Amino acid sequence: MTDSQPRNLAWFHCFSGIAGDMALGALIDAGADLDEVRSLLARLPVDGWELTAESVLRGGMAATNVSVRAEQTSVHRTAAHITGMIEEARLPERLTRRAVRLFEALAAVEGRLHGRPPEQVHFHEVGAIDSIIDTVGVCAALEILDIDEVASSPVATGLGMVRSAHGMIPNPAPATIALLEQVPSYGVDTHVELTTPTGAALVSTLGVEFGPLPAMRVLASGFGAGDATIENRPNLLQVVLGERVESLASGQTVTLLETNVDDLSGEALADAIASLIEAGAHDAWVTPIVMKKGRPAYTVSAIANVGLANQIAKVLIAATGSFGVRGRQIDRWPAERSMGEVEVEGRTVAVKVGPGRVKVEHDDAMRVARQTGLAVRDVVSLAEEAYRRRDDRPDLRSVRTDSPTPTDDSTPTDQK
Repeated sequence: MTDSQPRNLAWFHCFSGIAGDMALGALIDAGADLDEVRSLLARLPVDGWELTAESVLRGGMAATNVSVRAEQTSVHRTAAHITGMIEEARLPERLTRRAVRLFEALAAVEGRLHGRPPEQVHFHEVGAIDSIIDTVGVCAALEILDIDEVASSPVATGLGMVRSAHGMIPNPAPATIALLEQVPSYGVDTHVELTTPTGAALVSTLGVEFGPLPAMRVLASGFGAGDATIENRPNLLQVVLGERVESLASGQTVTLLETNVDDLSGEALADAIASLIEAGAHDAWVTPIVMKKGRPAYTVSAIANVGLANQIAKVLIAATGSFGVRGRQIDRWPAERSMGEVEVEGRTVAVKVGPGRVKVEHDDAMRVARQTGLAVRDVVSLAEEAYRRRDDRPDLRSVRTDSPTPTDDSTPTDQK
């Protein structure tokens, strides 16, 4: 098997905020075929809409402006109704998953703000046909472009008051603020609604990291245009597409989440670590500490992408029974690595390859050791040698072939 393929990344530059139509326009401008987007959207069980795109100028820069013309209706759809429509459409699995997550996030926030269960929330603006087409259209464009991950710059928001179905509300809207929890954002002195709830849901739900342009090999870019005129800045959203490059030269912002516990057994602590990793944490660990009154205890820690922080925090609370979790953003510098497979005694062993090193996945080494009767250290040594003999491996001239063989079989798997 060849090494894993690069991850395709879309980075949104939200210097003038983000909205659903702007995100769709930017992705079409960057290369998503409009007819393919329409074809996927046509699978939704909803009629009476038309999606168009035109080239425009904003601040002297060319961009794509999309618009959805839809029949006016007084129907206020619930979140359950909309997610049912999406699931009924038989769209690609990843597209469906992303679109459902977006509307579930919007429903959870609206429910919290209006004191209702999420499934009973009636959408007004977001539930209108044009908003459904915008939102699902963004997911369709991401699928057409084969985007694996979404990242974002800090998100700009406006000031003052804006009009909504509920009357005049603060700018940014309460739903927008709630959706931007854990997402780096900042205010701009303009009374235009720069970031809408749909735009906030896009970056907070789909985004895996936030900050400057990530380390990537840029392949395409585009601009999506908003309709309003903004002083001192173009009303544009930029998207940059490319292949992720993990490099020590560029740090990645992640969230560190921790809680202290003094009433968990060793088995429960191990289960907590496993639950955090399964939920998407990059890494999780336990540190012995001494709490007040001299009580021996543990700090349970996890690091995760900023966009997953809320999800990981909930898992941390559920797994430990803690009454709260603290968190802060930190930077990490993951070294470039790829995955491969080799055979030892006719059995598959996964290996992780980075600059100057090939590392055997310990769980695989233990499995093969049990099956063959070999010592774990011998399986590790044979797997490393098998990788170095491969004709299709990356250049490993910097890998030391005289590196010492591990002397015990308890080498932990690198989960970062």
